[in-house]
Amino acid sequence: MSLNTAFKRISTKAVFNSKSLKMRYSFKILILITLCCSSWYSRAQSYPDPEKHPCLKCHSNQTYSFFNTVTKKEEKRLMNPYYILDTIALRNGVHNQFDCTDCHSYDYTTYPHNANLKLEPMNTCLDCHGGDEAFAQYKFEEIEKEFHKSIHYQVYGDNFTCSKCHSQHTYANPARRSDDILKIVDADNKMCLSCHNDMKRYELVAGHKNPELVQVHNWLPNQELHFSHVRCIECHTDQTSDLLVAHNILSKDKAVRNCVECHSANSRLKATLYKYENLRTRAENGGIKAVLINQPFIIGTNQNHLLKLLSIIIFLASLAGIITHTIFRILKK
Repeated sequence: MSLNTAFKRISTKAVFNSKSLKMRYSFKILILITLCCSSWYSRAQSYPDPEKHPCLKCHSNQTYSFFNTVTKKEEKRLMNPYYILDTIALRNGVHNQFDCTDCHSYDYTTYPHNANLKLEPMNTCLDCHGGDEAFAQYKFEEIEKEFHKSIHYQVYGDNFTCSKCHSQHTYANPARRSDDILKIVDADNKMCLSCHNDMKRYELVAGHKNPELVQVHNWLPNQELHFSHVRCIECHTDQTSDLLVAHNILSKDKAVRNCVECHSANSRLKATLYKYENLRTRAENGGIKAVLINQPFIIGTNQNHLLKLLSIIIFLASLAGIITHTIFRILKK
């Protein structure tokens, strides 16, 4: 074998080994990335399949089973209804990429749970979202300032937290995600009604019995239509142009009771329910389509200037036709 031939073989083998080494490293990196992604994906996808999730095996069912170390028997008990989670709502919530132990103590993974764990203070929204540029668009700091002005905070202080209205498990923020006004109204009002229409939860926070909503709003005509087409906060908050949703809940004596505030061309709702993304979407859809889609019970919120002008022209033309016809009938007599 010549020296050149041997050198070529050695070079070829070295190149092959180098390529093989690179391929092996690339393959390992690919496997690592795939495992990381699949791990995150499986965590995020574990909510619709609660039987495979260590926490949801119990907290998504009416009953739970455990081994009683005292009696040495497998036992079944009823789950506290307040601790049963809706896995569909959990999957659709804004925090669906997190696992339970991202917020709750890892000690909860063992059962029976240590009773002292319940005494640990829960994290607030600002513990995660405060001072983070990634969440600056949501204006959490400004929301907190407005909330501290509200009647809820003024009366109950730090005992009234964000979680009293916004469930960390299921909160979906429809005001930002949807352009369907009725869905936004339904979701937002359910937050208020979850306490104000629930005797037990209301008394737990307020310390006294909950007044009947129908009686409190007996001055309001067509209550059912109002509750299904406008949010409670439309009349019960101090509006601000800086926030998508107002958080300064006013005392009941300061609530809006003037019908003209909403039922007019310059409706108050244009600065509340129909603002920002929803305003733009409604403008893009046009007046007729917006009316068909949202079916609002609000006078003046869907006015289109061209249609308004056309209706005036039609009215004047009809009036002119009636007057002309009347004049000709009089002259013929």
